[in-house]
Amino acid sequence: MKKIGIWLDKRNALIVTLENNKENFKVVESNMDNYNVTANRHLGGSQEIVKDIKYLEREKHHFKAYFKEIIPHITDADALVLFGPAETYEKFAKELKENYKSISAKVKGTEKADSMTENQVKAWVRDFFKS
Repeated sequence: MKKIGIWLDKRNALIVTLENNKENFKVVESNMDNYNVTANRHLGGSQEIVKDIKYLEREKHHFKAYFKEIIPHITDADALVLFGPAETYEKFAKELKENYKSISAKVKGTEKADSMTENQVKAWVRDFFKS
């Protein structure tokens, strides 16, 4: 049985695969802009709103591209768990539910988790699938 845990935030996804008593670890970079939507607030009024809308739209497209890069690593999973420090893991779960229903059906949990080292992520995934 192939069990996969994914810790993800806006910067990268740490993918831990457990299968046949072996552990595999991969990192998928997001390549997302580090633009701060609240910076440069000197425009004022409607110009700020337009700039915010453009940023949010660009961010949405970046998330879609980022999630598409993760999908090939998890298509053959028997069980998945998604976790992370912000709402990125929730956005990914929503993307799976809307556009990858067969993968979404394999999600056994989505949990909030703080930033972790690679070793902590590996241990967290092992512990999750023990129960």
